[in-house]
Amino acid sequence: MRFLELIARKRDGGRIPDDAWRPMMQAYAADEIPDYQMAAMAMAIVLRGLDPAEIEGLTAAMLESGARFSLGHLPMARVDKHSTGGLGDKVSLILAPLVAACGVAVPMMSGRSLGHTGGTLDKLEAIPGFRTGISIQEAEALLVRHNCAMLGQTAEIAPADRKLYALRGATATVEAIPLIAASIMSKKLAEDLNGLVLDVKTGAGAFLPDQADALALARTMIDIGERRGCRTVALLTDMDAPLGEACGNALEVAESVAVLRGGGPADVREVTVALAAEMLVLGGVAPDRAAGRTLATAALDDGRALARFRVIVEAQGGDPRVADDPWGVMARAPITQTIAALAAGVVQRVEPRAIGAAIIALGGGRSHTDDVIDPAVGVMVQVRPGQRVEAGDPLLVVHASESQRLAAALEILAAAVPIGAAAPPKRPLISHRVTAGGVEELPGTLPH
Repeated sequence: MRFLELIARKRDGGRIPDDAWRPMMQAYAADEIPDYQMAAMAMAIVLRGLDPAEIEGLTAAMLESGARFSLGHLPMARVDKHSTGGLGDKVSLILAPLVAACGVAVPMMSGRSLGHTGGTLDKLEAIPGFRTGISIQEAEALLVRHNCAMLGQTAEIAPADRKLYALRGATATVEAIPLIAASIMSKKLAEDLNGLVLDVKTGAGAFLPDQADALALARTMIDIGERRGCRTVALLTDMDAPLGEACGNALEVAESVAVLRGGGPADVREVTVALAAEMLVLGGVAPDRAAGRTLATAALDDGRALARFRVIVEAQGGDPRVADDPWGVMARAPITQTIAALAAGVVQRVEPRAIGAAIIALGGGRSHTDDVIDPAVGVMVQVRPGQRVEAGDPLLVVHASESQRLAAALEILAAAVPIGAAAPPKRPLISHRVTAGGVEELPGTLPH
């Protein structure tokens, strides 16, 4: 069947035949299908959806379009984590060395900033010399030596997804559960994992703000993973406000180091420990989540996680002194500007999308895939929703490299932290745990 006929079939609500996905994605990866036709197919999928078998077919086709890790020779389990993205989400920088220090191999393959969210690769590259563009072979060698490699999607891995991912960003076809799930899982399954933990964001700053959509995405990805023999667990975590205080690449590295040193913001530490506990259970080094939390907490507090971070940074070409003195190594923005409360009251919201847009205006994020990132700029969040402030109290501190960009960011941030009279409803930091067996609500987590 010709590709044009497949587009028309999906446009009209029909199924894509099971045997059509592999040749379709191979042809697209080989530039035999033009972007304008694949954009039409992506939009048809957004409007008409895919059934579970179609999602499996698309995932498998993207996975099989490229190379894969071969890690069966490692003596320990291989477990990774994926976050659907959010402002201030620097958890991967802490989590990978933490779990590696506890005896599980972590092939952490991450992405770059997309829209208002930051990217793990951009944060790592704020460390002078750190190389994220490593090959599968080099990553495998790092896993043998250090239990961890932190890399970007190479040209070898799921090239069909790599092309489609960029196309979706330019054609308003990002927010579609089948496309998101297939994209994420094709890359993760290429890592030859025993287990995968998903951090699915919900709230105003998430790609899928609605909790029902976030749960649907979690279930879809879990189904894909379990069908492929990769045990998969998801936590729904809050992105109605930024995670932690630091938003911006170098600022987030410094905050990650603070958590690795046993401190840092409580919400960053809690999400990290909760995800680590799940990874350690899947990796077979903890019998249950409670034991996993104990093991992860000890590794943060006794310095093992920080020591492994230092080793990984050096092994990937970065300056290991960042683990001891981040600001002695990384670039700092020359201009800072505090945004203060104009009146007394209670913080109603801390708008993650506004702060993300301000960081893009500062040069710390991307409007286009080829934009160059300024690692030094960003925003430090000084308050949380529900916190009482007085007139003149600091709300945000903006770090800028140019006065003109600072002015643009200040205009965006003018209404980012509204102040009111009554306290807003509290939101749990971690609301649900999702497995192949069902959905569990998690009471008692930190308010966010």
